[in-house]
Amino acid sequence: MTAAQITKIFSISDSLKDRSKKPLSAAAPILALLFEKASTRTRVSFESAMLQLGGRSIYLDAHTSQISRGETLGDTARVLSSYVDIIAARMYKHSDIEEFAASCAVPVINALTDLEHPCQALSDAYTIMQVFGKLKGLRIAFVGDIAANTANSLMLTCTKLGAQISLIGPDGYEPNMDYVNASIRYATVEVSDSLSDGLSGCDVIYTDTFISMGQESEAAKRRKLFAGYQVNDRILKYAKKGVKVMHCLPAHRGEEITSQVLDGPSSIAWQQAANKMVVEKAILLYLLGKEK
Repeated sequence: MTAAQITKIFSISDSLKDRSKKPLSAAAPILALLFEKASTRTRVSFESAMLQLGGRSIYLDAHTSQISRGETLGDTARVLSSYVDIIAARMYKHSDIEEFAASCAVPVINALTDLEHPCQALSDAYTIMQVFGKLKGLRIAFVGDIAANTANSLMLTCTKLGAQISLIGPDGYEPNMDYVNASIRYATVEVSDSLSDGLSGCDVIYTDTFISMGQESEAAKRRKLFAGYQVNDRILKYAKKGVKVMHCLPAHRGEEITSQVLDGPSSIAWQQAANKMVVEKAILLYLLGKEK
């Protein structure tokens, strides 16, 4: 997406405060949710978004669909897109969602893959805009697993809107350089293993779980690797006074973030979570051509 398209999504989001309006009720389009991975916020927010807009949704667990019995992604895509108007897919492999989308005749929304979490990043950037009134010139730090899908999407989205990114993780642990190189076309991206250096001048501190879905077998190794990068009251002192803290949830309290910070005055994680549904409404309207 371009910066202009992202800004358009935010503009649509701002227009959706009145829940009584159902801009999709006349056509009542259907959203299919095809998920390989577990979900709470993304599934419920998309289902609620479609319902509140006047559409409908159908949830499909990929593990109980014909995909689990060998049907190709392309064949599934061709059939589903003849039944529904739009699809949100959550898949382990990014290459799988690309293959799936290539065979679809309707829009496909990436609801998370191993490389990206774009809907999350859009709602994150929208939340930052609400709090600060801008992104341009802000300094946003991502702490912990700087190679995570959330880190990739967050830095690409926010740099397009003029924010600087600081990626802070263990020495020798590298971010995904494809996303770093794409992001530095728009704004500065710095990588550091030092919390004091990386957080200096930061307006926002963002963290995510140290153990993403599919990495459970590496849990002990990853807890040890990222142990020194917990977001707690101590590290907030390295950033700007009044720094805001974000977490895309679910949070593992006592690991990547403490309850004192997550529930404290610096946290905007709950505003961030609430905005998922608002921004997803805007994405649906935008892709269905019903944004006016």
